[in-house]
Amino acid sequence: MLSPPWYSSKYHRLNPTESIPMFVTGGYGGGSFRLMQLNNCKTSKTINLHSSFSLILQPFSPNSLKFFRNPFSCFTNNSFRYSTRVTYELNTNPSNTQSPLLPNCLSQCEVDQETSSDVMCPLAGGIVALGKFDALHIGHRELAIQAAKMGNPYLLSFVGMAEVLGWEPRAPVVAKCDRQRVLSTWSQLCNGTTPREFEVEFSKVRSLTPRQFVEKLSKELGVSGVVAGENYRFGYRAAGNASDLVTLCKEYDVNAFIISSVMDKNQESRIIKSGDSNDQGQVSSTRVRLALANGDMGYVSELLGRHHRLLLSTQNPEIFSSSRNRISAPTSCLLNVPPKDGLYEKCLLYIDENNPIPCRVTIEKSYVHLDLDGLDHCTFLLSSDTQILGIEFGELRYDSV
Repeated sequence: MLSPPWYSSKYHRLNPTESIPMFVTGGYGGGSFRLMQLNNCKTSKTINLHSSFSLILQPFSPNSLKFFRNPFSCFTNNSFRYSTRVTYELNTNPSNTQSPLLPNCLSQCEVDQETSSDVMCPLAGGIVALGKFDALHIGHRELAIQAAKMGNPYLLSFVGMAEVLGWEPRAPVVAKCDRQRVLSTWSQLCNGTTPREFEVEFSKVRSLTPRQFVEKLSKELGVSGVVAGENYRFGYRAAGNASDLVTLCKEYDVNAFIISSVMDKNQESRIIKSGDSNDQGQVSSTRVRLALANGDMGYVSELLGRHHRLLLSTQNPEIFSSSRNRISAPTSCLLNVPPKDGLYEKCLLYIDENNPIPCRVTIEKSYVHLDLDGLDHCTFLLSSDTQILGIEFGELRYDSV
């Protein structure tokens, strides 16, 4: 794992010797990719960046504009998209050796969204799906699919809601650094395009009326269309509904499409008491959390449209313990919500996407244990190059261990 001196939590800075336009090549959700000089393809640098972060490049001088006639948003490379919105700054202080944290897992890595009036919002012309995209379940996927039919799909969500409303903090269903991997699996259903995420501070929109909210979408964010579920509510105190959204969008010349809720086909065979008055049997993040709390991993997979993946940070390997074929980690290393305590068989351990390792997983109150019987020794999994371990769950064999 590189610890480049040009890294900061707000900007990813280029090396001072590389003050010329760069082209991006390689890269996959959550991993490394390379910055390559346009006039010298033999010179490159590998950097690590959270995969849902939109890499932003701009020419450093007017003489370089010939390389950037069109926005990089027309380029796609696996799950990454690029645009020419913000100029990368140079870090001329080589003594700054701050090491990056796990990108967007342990801390949020954001682009400075304070843009000048002549810089367009990255959402401009795009189609935004509206909702709370915690679990990235099959209902959310349907929103993205419809958005992709209308144009470039985005998931628009609000951050900081728990802090503003005084909710207890809780672990996400999908780890921040795993979201782009999940979204990349939707690309085949979204006309070959991986949906991108765009976040707005909840505190900045909380007091907006429904009309003001749609006006913000149209005039400030420049979206050309929106997609929402039939139960979508918006505006201060959720004053607006899906019908209001369609009416207001028409006034502001924004296309609006409302989709029917994706229903939980197997709800009658499961005992789900969400306590949500709006729950009419539709797939929801609440249902996913309840299924995880019950250890019903088959049901979780049905709701998500994929296996649930639990991520563990190995940044502090000294707090792990390992033996010949077992690794134990404190639950403080978990980056998202685990299933119910118990023993899970037929699980897969992911160090990368290519070679999953069969394992058994035991979840306890304070520890997670991984048993890898097929390996002679598993301490190599905690090497300095390994920053994240991913676990996909099979069936629950014993609970309340």
